[in-house]
Amino acid sequence: VQVVESGGGLVQAGGSLKLSCASSGLSISRNSMGWFRPAPGKEREVVAAISWSGDNRYYVDSVKGRFTISRDNAKHSVYLQMSSLKPEDTAVYYCAAGPFRLSNTVLTGVQEYNYWGQGTKVTVSS
Repeated sequence: VQVVESGGGLVQAGGSLKLSCASSGLSISRNSMGWFRPAPGKEREVVAAISWSGDNRYYVDSVKGRFTISRDNAKHSVYLQMSSLKPEDTAVYYCAAGPFRLSNTVLTGVQEYNYWGQGTKVTVSS
């Protein structure tokens, strides 16, 4: 099972980036998916998460209104559209897949996710 992120890079404050996450060896059509980054006092925090159908989404307060998570189950992929970026958004962003679930819930706990990518670095310059 592989989860691979892409799309990171250097952008000026106020700019936009779109991160992509593709899974192989694992069908994610019934898995909650999430994007994470390191946070003060924590190893990682959930930035955004989405249920398997896409109907339910979660965002950490600091990115609400600026980031949008979406998914394409046919492509085994999840995306994070980041807009109005701030220097404090600078981080390595990780994508992860949760376990197979019949319920259409969105998982928001780091410990609930099983399969992790290696991360993609986002740098926002002021």
